[in-house]
Amino acid sequence: MTLSDRLIRTTMECAFRIAEEMDARAVMLYADVIPDEAVLDGVKCARDLILFAGGNKAARMSPRDRTILKIPDMKLTRMGQIKIAVTKGIAAGLFGRDDKVVCLTGVPEFGYFDCIIVIDVGKEFEIMTSEHFPDLFEGLNPEVFGAVLTMALELGAKGREGRPVGAIFILGDYNHVLPLTRQMIINPFAGYNEEERNILNPALTETIREFSALDGAFIIRGDGVCMAAGSYLSAVMEGKDLPSGLGSRHLAAAAVTSMTKAVAVVVSESTGTIRVFKRSKLFVSIERPVD
Repeated sequence: MTLSDRLIRTTMECAFRIAEEMDARAVMLYADVIPDEAVLDGVKCARDLILFAGGNKAARMSPRDRTILKIPDMKLTRMGQIKIAVTKGIAAGLFGRDDKVVCLTGVPEFGYFDCIIVIDVGKEFEIMTSEHFPDLFEGLNPEVFGAVLTMALELGAKGREGRPVGAIFILGDYNHVLPLTRQMIINPFAGYNEEERNILNPALTETIREFSALDGAFIIRGDGVCMAAGSYLSAVMEGKDLPSGLGSRHLAAAAVTSMTKAVAVVVSESTGTIRVFKRSKLFVSIERPVD
């Protein structure tokens, strides 16, 4: 066993003990740090053991009866990695508001874990304490949410043609969202079949990047079908409940979620930060990845 393998096993054992002491729901490992999956052979954890990995790594991994959460192949901060993985876990129904999750992460180039972080879901994700928790992602395919989150992160990191862009994605509850929107331009998605304009279709990625230059929001049905781009959001709410420093784009997105069961994903043009809103509340904020 190599030195890095021994370090990996040692930090895992520490995380398992912490999980036991805290009665954590699960232990999550950032698998990109692990050079060889064989280091996980024979590992015994009394809690759920969940792996999260960049898309390329995740595609190469053998499930071995383990849950694998895919995160974007980007240079993310350690907290960025964890927030994305936990958010996707919540969307997939793996974690609830009373759960704690012990997370191991690090820099893939180092080849070992260098950080253990405990996430208290109800405290880290404030909306999880609300009465609306049961319908947090109701009617929204978790894969659709994951695809939009990845697209938002890419826009935050790279912008369009090297220039920063801001964007709003409104996901789910389409029938109630529609009356709160109007087209600022002719709808560029009109006339195409649903398979061609589904966010889960990889061929649509470049189209979304191009349309991100348009003013207005993307309106996406819960099953991933892009219904419109360049949509003006007419919902209104007071900004007193939002963190200071957020502008009209965030206010409009939060307002739509205050009147519907939709989820809003917003890319900040000025900072590249990704923010997710539900029921008018800031669900999670992920700082701009490094391009």
